[in-house]
Amino acid sequence: MFQQQYLYWLAGLILLVVAVMSWRDKANPRRLTTGLFWGLYGAVFLVGDGAAELFGARSLHIAIGVIVVIMALIAGLGGVRLGSYHQRSHAEREASAQRLRNRLFLPALAIPVVTVVGVLLFNNLPALRVAMFGEGNHSTLITLFSMMVGCLAGWLIALRMTHEAPAQSLQESRRLLDAIGWAFILPQILATLGLLFTTAGVGTAITHLTETYLAVDNRFIAVATYAIGMALLTMIMGNAFAAFPIVTAGIGIPILVLQHHGNPAVMAAIGMFSGYCGSLMTPMAANFNIVPAALLELPDRNAVIKAQVPTGVLLLIANIFLLWLLMFR
Repeated sequence: MFQQQYLYWLAGLILLVVAVMSWRDKANPRRLTTGLFWGLYGAVFLVGDGAAELFGARSLHIAIGVIVVIMALIAGLGGVRLGSYHQRSHAEREASAQRLRNRLFLPALAIPVVTVVGVLLFNNLPALRVAMFGEGNHSTLITLFSMMVGCLAGWLIALRMTHEAPAQSLQESRRLLDAIGWAFILPQILATLGLLFTTAGVGTAITHLTETYLAVDNRFIAVATYAIGMALLTMIMGNAFAAFPIVTAGIGIPILVLQHHGNPAVMAAIGMFSGYCGSLMTPMAANFNIVPAALLELPDRNAVIKAQVPTGVLLLIANIFLLWLLMFR
C-alpha cells in the first residue's frame, strides 16, 4: 500500500541528484556549498520512521536540528549560487516557443487536472481507495498522491513536447532551486516557527505589552494595533496563518472581543486580510514574492515586493477603518 513516506523519499532522491549535479558543476563558484545545501535538505526527507527506531527519536530530532543550522549558515554566508545548466541558446528557445505556442501550458495544466481527477476517483471508489491506501481517512495522502501523479504526467508531457532528455529536466530543476535559493525551504521553517511562537507564549507577551504601553481602552487604537500587529507579525513570519493565532490570542480576543465586545467573526475575517497585507510586503513570504521574481528571472529579487507595497499599505489602512466601523455595530 502507498505510504506518505514514499513521497518524502522521492523528494529526497531528487534533491540528492541535484546536489551531485551541483558538485560536478565547475561553473558554479560555490559548487561545494551549493551541493552540500541541497544534499542536507534531501537527507532530511530521506530519514524517517526507520531512522527514528534505529537511532531514537530524540537523537534524530537533534541531528535534523543540526542540519537545519548548517543549512542556515550556508545560506546566510551566500553559499548557494547559480552555475551552468546546459540550456539551449536564446535563439533555440525562441524557436521552440514559436513552435509550441500555447501548448507550453499543457504540462502545467496537467498537474491540477490530474490531481482533481485522482481525488474524485479515490473518494468515489472506496474499493480502489482501500486497495491503494488501506482502511481509514487518508484525504491528505490521496491529495498528495494525486498531485505526484499529476507532476509525473506533466513531466512526461513536457519531455514529449520539447524532445528533451530526462536529465535536462533535472538540470532545469536545479536551475530553479539555485535561483530560489534559501527561500525554497521557508514554508517548512515558517510552519515550525509558528508552533514555536505559540508554545513560547508570544501571545501572552503581546497582551501584556499592548495593555501596558498602548491606550487600548480606545477602540480605534485597539483596532489599529490588532490590524497593524497582524501585518507586522506576518511580515516577520511570512505567513498570515501562523501570525493569526498569536495576534488574535494576544490582542483580538482579550481586548477587541472581551473588553470592547466586538464581533469575533468580523475580527477574524478582516484580521486575516490585514495579515495578507503584510504578505505583500515581505521577502519572508517567499512563495508569493521571491519565487515569482526568480522564475521570471527579474534582475531585482525584490521587484515584486516593491510593486506590491503601495497596495499593501492602502489595503491595511482600509482594513483598519473597516474593522473599526463594522466590528462594533
